[in-house]
Amino acid sequence: MIKKALFFVGCASGLAGAVFAEPVEKPASAATISAQRAMAKSLPVDDGRDSGFADRGFIATLSDPQIKAKDGKIVWNLGAYDWMSGNTAPESVNPSLWRHMGLLRKHGLFALSENMWQVRGFDVSNMTVIKGQNGWILIDPLTTRETATAALRLVNETLGTRPVSAVIYSHSHGDHFGGVRGVVNEADVKAGKVQIIAPEHFLAETASENVMAGPAMGRRANFQFGSHLQPGPFGQMGSGIGRGVAGGDITLIAPTIEIQKTGETRVIDGVTLEFQMVPETEAPAEMNVYVPAARTFLAAEIATCSLHNILTPRGAKVRDTHAWAGFLNEAANLYGDRSDTIASSHCWPRFGQEEVKGWLTGQRDNYRYLHDQTVRMMNKGMTQAEIAEALKAPAAIGDQWFNKGYYGTYSHNSKAIYQFYLGWYDAVPANLNPHPPEIRAAKMVTAMGGTKKVLATAKKAMAEGDYRWSSDLLNNLVFADPKNAEGRALLADSYEQQGYQAESAIWRNMFLTAAHELRQGIKASINTQSIDMISAVPTALLLDSVATRLDPAAIGNRKLAINLNFSDRNEQAKVSVGNAVMFSEMGAAHPTPAATISGPRQLFLALLFLKLPVAQLESAGLKVEGDRSQVEALQAALDPMPGPFNIVEP
Repeated sequence: MIKKALFFVGCASGLAGAVFAEPVEKPASAATISAQRAMAKSLPVDDGRDSGFADRGFIATLSDPQIKAKDGKIVWNLGAYDWMSGNTAPESVNPSLWRHMGLLRKHGLFALSENMWQVRGFDVSNMTVIKGQNGWILIDPLTTRETATAALRLVNETLGTRPVSAVIYSHSHGDHFGGVRGVVNEADVKAGKVQIIAPEHFLAETASENVMAGPAMGRRANFQFGSHLQPGPFGQMGSGIGRGVAGGDITLIAPTIEIQKTGETRVIDGVTLEFQMVPETEAPAEMNVYVPAARTFLAAEIATCSLHNILTPRGAKVRDTHAWAGFLNEAANLYGDRSDTIASSHCWPRFGQEEVKGWLTGQRDNYRYLHDQTVRMMNKGMTQAEIAEALKAPAAIGDQWFNKGYYGTYSHNSKAIYQFYLGWYDAVPANLNPHPPEIRAAKMVTAMGGTKKVLATAKKAMAEGDYRWSSDLLNNLVFADPKNAEGRALLADSYEQQGYQAESAIWRNMFLTAAHELRQGIKASINTQSIDMISAVPTALLLDSVATRLDPAAIGNRKLAINLNFSDRNEQAKVSVGNAVMFSEMGAAHPTPAATISGPRQLFLALLFLKLPVAQLESAGLKVEGDRSQVEALQAALDPMPGPFNIVEP
């Protein structure tokens, strides 16, 4: 029962769409080869600094590249990119991205500065290690228990076995805390032997991340990270700030110390640490860490080896670009002259005081230019698409390798800034109330002269290398007639070539995943939340998430009044349903409820998320008093947890 109840927000299961037997990969077209050659000629001179920084301090890595779960399943392969060799990119990989992934693929334990190290390449993120008086202080213990365990094993085997005295979460994203149970025991945390340090509001932001929009975000994340793509010249080429995201068990232990203000210092296991708060930038709750004794600044994720996302394509709240640039400027002023080494929780570090200041101010200028010029064009009346097409970084900014768009891009980030200020509407009345995609597509195909005409025009565009236009045309055709095999095949080919040409690793992933699904259908996948993550989600947020699945047609005009008693949490809530709206109030109760449900919260999860039969749950300990038909009516009116819905077809 417990394990079943863990299929929570973000769950996706089952198959959708047809399966097509067309070959998965096509070679680079003549137009793509030409585009790759032009890109190669346009790239700035590689002075070798990045390569030197990425190699510097290497000590050791694991002899066995495969990191496995308890059941023997491989959750991470350190050697996934060992096939890469040489400086010349295959025709199917953007030359800039090829260079970038050649640096990101390096893995192992690296010396950072005095008594500081990083484990890189064991996940999408890095784990930073500080030697304390008695044990290790770990910053960002990766995404999963398995990869974190392997990383700490490498540290202990190489540097000598020591206990972990503290863990620091730099921010509220899973790849920066999810492996915590792989490096510490919660009993030691409760006993005060291990401190868990995080920025203010960390737990609330962690709990709320992806809850309301969990299914949609999870499905879109499969595109962004190329979850079903194999690393290779025709497949995945990392994520732009790391490799992919590790499999395994995502865990969480609540912080014991919250940092609240910039300049706050703490002595942890004999080591003085200073913190900079950078909320509402890359994450709602985020902080940077400065280690005075090592003259080392950890920039968490506000500065990396790539332009980041202002609005990640998987979906999230839009980030504040203006504030982001401001915090980078603050970091340069506070720590630039005090640091000889700068690192982040992704990518490789940089060494030397000039490099520290140059890295921070260079990225500061990138975000500020992106913000200011988007707003300037926006205030001249330009729309999102027009700004995205026109806005380019000046050479002084764009020719710095760390400012290139391997993760975020000027194109989609400028649209995010527009959205931050003005929302989705571009003020063009034709876009205020357009037909939905399927109806519009059918009308467009008819207006263009029918299927044969659209196919002919698309083929001509592809022959000319205009894949943006061909995919626009063919997307309309597929949405008008998803069973049109030729249209699907051509659209897959068009997406594939755009993926090959993309400098952004996540654009590549999204294009290639789209091509894959058009050819072979959607792969079955199940995304689960761990016990730790579910436990961290406040009950009020869980109930609000349930309310988003209430089907008005199914509930009709019924009015429900139900009290909930969560016996394991000493919590009470009243649920009211009327006007096809479900409203929950914590700490309240209906004076005369139609029904009262009591039991541990995991049984409520099974009732409201898994929709297991009430009688089955009663036998497991759930208690239902009063009119059980009200309980069954509510459960019946809830949509099941969404499966992997279509994206590249209607």
